[in-house]
Amino acid sequence: MSDLRKIVIDGREVEVDPALTLIQACEQAGIEIPRFCYHERLSIAGNCRMCLVEVVGGPPKPAASCAMQVRDLRPGPEGQPPVVKTNSPMVKKAREGVMEFLLINHPLDCPICDQGGECDLQDQAMAYGVDFSRYREPKRAVDNMDLGPLVGTHMTRCISCTRCVRFITEVAGMPELGQTGRGEDAEITAYLGQTLESEMQGNIVDLCPVGALTSKPYAFTARPWELTKTESIDVMDALGSNIRIDTKGRQVMRILPRNHDGVNEEWLSDKSRYVWDGLRRQRLDKPYIREGGKLRPASWDEALSLAAQKMQSATKIAGLVGDLAPVEAAFALKGLVDSKGGVVECRTDGAKLPAGNRAAYAGTAAIEDIDSAGGILLIGTNPRAEAPVLNSRIRKAWLRGAIVGLIGEPVDLTYDYHHFGTDRAALEAHLKTAKEAPADDRPGLVIVGQGAIRGDDGAAVLGHAMAIAEARGAGLLILHAAASRVGAMDIGAVTEGGIEAALDGADVVYNLGADEMDVPDGAFVIYQGAHGDRGAHRADVVLPGAAWTEEPGLFVNTEGRPQLAFRAGFPPGEARENWAILRALSARIGETLPYDSLDQLRRALVEAVPHLGLIDEVPENSGPALEPGKLGQGDFASWVTDHFLTNPVARSSPLMAELSRAARSRSEDRIAAE
Repeated sequence: MSDLRKIVIDGREVEVDPALTLIQACEQAGIEIPRFCYHERLSIAGNCRMCLVEVVGGPPKPAASCAMQVRDLRPGPEGQPPVVKTNSPMVKKAREGVMEFLLINHPLDCPICDQGGECDLQDQAMAYGVDFSRYREPKRAVDNMDLGPLVGTHMTRCISCTRCVRFITEVAGMPELGQTGRGEDAEITAYLGQTLESEMQGNIVDLCPVGALTSKPYAFTARPWELTKTESIDVMDALGSNIRIDTKGRQVMRILPRNHDGVNEEWLSDKSRYVWDGLRRQRLDKPYIREGGKLRPASWDEALSLAAQKMQSATKIAGLVGDLAPVEAAFALKGLVDSKGGVVECRTDGAKLPAGNRAAYAGTAAIEDIDSAGGILLIGTNPRAEAPVLNSRIRKAWLRGAIVGLIGEPVDLTYDYHHFGTDRAALEAHLKTAKEAPADDRPGLVIVGQGAIRGDDGAAVLGHAMAIAEARGAGLLILHAAASRVGAMDIGAVTEGGIEAALDGADVVYNLGADEMDVPDGAFVIYQGAHGDRGAHRADVVLPGAAWTEEPGLFVNTEGRPQLAFRAGFPPGEARENWAILRALSARIGETLPYDSLDQLRRALVEAVPHLGLIDEVPENSGPALEPGKLGQGDFASWVTDHFLTNPVARSSPLMAELSRAARSRSEDRIAAE
């Protein structure tokens, strides 16, 4: 405790780290300081002056608590601890003055502002402002910018806190916003009037303390007090970002991030934030049966009877676990298919992940380890397209001095990296170098993408990555493509020989939401899912299931952390929860699954795989190192061809289609006339 320093805040003596700012020290003491420009995860701007406090014995004026550190305080004349006051008359008058200046040009359009009800300026004007205005002159007005289809602008409301500029530059790594002018002419503007390109731009809506930046798709659809708020988990990538789903009636109105320091901090990618309009379209709301080459609506009784009849007469049943399936549904499918002597496979993309070896398919590192890594090696992955929030975390480590290396196709990751090569030969050469070089003082990290382990030599590539990690004393992180993959691997939804062996000779295929692959002709296909995508087009029987927002579910993220998603609404029409459909079908077949409720299913699940009961914990993953066998030929490439259209929900979203078109048009070569 000797490195702590005593200070007195509002008459209470506290011991704090001298490196803390006064605003952080006050927070530790349980005292709230108002602020507009200060944010814990952004650099300090010190330009709103709302966080003023009085430093006794200091200059005879209030000090900005966000820009002054505890070590800058002078002790009293006889060595007494420094004294800080946050509620003195000087502070009260200063805050009222700052608030009066902020409101001089701010428009009084709260009734039509989307930020109304959750606006920092409203709240702080009530708490720290005065109830009258001395300003009688015309208010300043600013033209609105067009930042694209996601972020709406009402720049007359802007108070120049520059949070959006700092986020887009520091965290997103795309310096697309800036401030021009001085005084009354100061305004936030986009570079050359262009729209934003970042995959993280939606976060500036959360950061804006007023209504200057709002969510365009959500605008004028609901007020915050009308919404039911449900904590859940994002499934658009395998990161498992913590989210809050806001619903009005049965409709999802918006998705917002929740803070979780170990996973997504408080950020969320645009795809995860705005994909909710895909939940309203292309939905399967009743069972279907294929007759004469066409799907026709059917009753549940008819559809389940046909599915049961086909499964009872089958010689081989193959179960496929899709990318968005919760662990409970995958566990129920495995129980059902196993009872009929069939096989189940979750590696529908052909990834060579070893069954039963959690160190190899979930890795040995946690996402949080990125923050302290001295070196990060990326193999066959483009984290900016595969998991933008994880990419921003790598960028944060790079800003702190981490050295980033890449083996794979060269791409813009928003930070500098050493490009060691694009192919397998570069990986082999890097392993040789890693064995000869001494280990770093700071721990390193090896991140392997699914694009690297999908080939025939995927196991050898993974073996090389594990060998590099061992030689460098580094952790291993497998960046998965699917939210359901690690959980399905945990319950053993794998087949010796992979997806080809699972489908070989199968006359009935039970497809649980696997829409990223083609089921070969000849088999009778039972498709269970939420959207009319590729899987439903190939199906002979369609059983409508719930989307991830419409049923409670367990998802295990890319580092092996089990997390719970809660139901935010109910599935449309006759659609049902996924595990319940499988339970009902098992009774028709005569192999009734041994649980009648979700609680009973989860008890059976945790009994079979105990670490799935450790909610929000990253278990110690162990397993033998894979042999770095013989590598094939060819370059590594990311598995993502279109970031915005990677799953059925995204492909059903008009907004994701618009973002995809915009991204493609930016990447096309421009001709001279343009």
